[in-house]
Amino acid sequence: MELVLFSGGAAKAVASGLQGDFEARQGCALSATFGAVGLMRDKLLSGEPCDVLILSASLIEALERQGHVVAGSARDLGSVATGVAVRAGDPDLDIGDADALRTALSAARGLYVPHLGKSSAGIHVASVLERLGLTQVMHGRIREYPNGETAMREMAAATGEGLVGCTQVTEILYTPGVRLVGELPPGYGLATVYTAAVCAQARQPELAARFVQALAGDASRQLRQAAGFKLDS
Repeated sequence: MELVLFSGGAAKAVASGLQGDFEARQGCALSATFGAVGLMRDKLLSGEPCDVLILSASLIEALERQGHVVAGSARDLGSVATGVAVRAGDPDLDIGDADALRTALSAARGLYVPHLGKSSAGIHVASVLERLGLTQVMHGRIREYPNGETAMREMAAATGEGLVGCTQVTEILYTPGVRLVGELPPGYGLATVYTAAVCAQARQPELAARFVQALAGDASRQLRQAAGFKLDS
């Protein structure tokens, strides 16, 4: 019995952390695909089989209105901030306010980011660069990848100085070779709520509902917090 998951990359550590125990308890195999939330939505809408979705709350709400997820099945996992990263061992950066962030980004030889049109963090990074007046300044130095995990992995493997990453905090925390400098400063941050839901065309609807509960239930609170999610008290 296979359970198919399409998930934003921000939730990879949580879904993967639950996988082994869930598979053992339920006698199933989890087939998970992680990527930019817009791309995961598009996979669903193209007709690819899927049982569980983990996307931004706004996308899940829209899909529920359109009849693509089971009404009332959605459960929030928590919110994830957008952060700044450098490679492990590289000097720290001052990103404490808008001026410091502008200085840090404009000095970067390469800015590693997820898809600027399909990922929650990427869309936000594009807007931050515009607000800081850096869109043209950074032209040619932006390294864009399909999702934040890939962007961080590529930054970790790159050589040279002055490399900076910007994506969801969770993707930074679970990628070896990079480290979190901090969240974007006040007025420039983004906290994205991620939500799990059962797909309307799920082949394993009962199993999918149990996995949604495992993702968002009390038993996974510690795992979600360790992964970088902020939870309501």
